[in-house]
Amino acid sequence: MIRFLLKLSPECYCWILALTYLAFIQPAEEHFSLCIFHLLGFTWCPGCGIGHSISYIFHGDFMAAWSAHPMGFVAVPVLSYRIIQIIARTSTVVKLNPQFDTTSRLS
Repeated sequence: MIRFLLKLSPECYCWILALTYLAFIQPAEEHFSLCIFHLLGFTWCPGCGIGHSISYIFHGDFMAAWSAHPMGFVAVPVLSYRIIQIIARTSTVVKLNPQFDTTSRLS
């Protein structure tokens, strides 16, 4: 199991950590932002609010999620599918690689 976890790509860990973070934060509070538009002083950004939207979805507040950013409802399934896709590919690679075959070492 540890070998399998070590074979997962950094992308998978980033998405898992990001979604986990968004599931546990309080979306109504202000948080650190990596938005380049916000850092440059612009008041509008096409992506601002999507993190809050995802967080509201995880908290079950769908009306607030829609108000924060409608694309949050698209982002959650897309990111979840991507995580599952990476894990499925990694498990296939681990199964096909003979060095991970533990059944042949039992004799």
